[in-house]
Amino acid sequence: MANTSSAKKATRKIARRTLVNKSRRTQMRGAVRVVEEALAKGDRDAAIKAMAAAEPELMQAAQRNIIHKNAASRKVSRLTHRIAKLAK
Repeated sequence: MANTSSAKKATRKIARRTLVNKSRRTQMRGAVRVVEEALAKGDRDAAIKAMAAAEPELMQAAQRNIIHKNAASRKVSRLTHRIAKLAK
């Protein structure tokens, strides 16, 4: 348990940031899920439209240190590759 007043404040601050980060992570995962659902259906147009919304979500999450920037780039790359494979 926190003893000093600064440690107590830090605990409160961490709790607030955790809520914000959880919300942002959920929003990001939801955007990615929409792309994956469109890919599973084989609907290329819907996947492209969903990817246009998901890519900024992923990159913003990376900027805000919710996920690592390389993880975000890798996710975007893999989803884009799967969308490109639908065209063939």
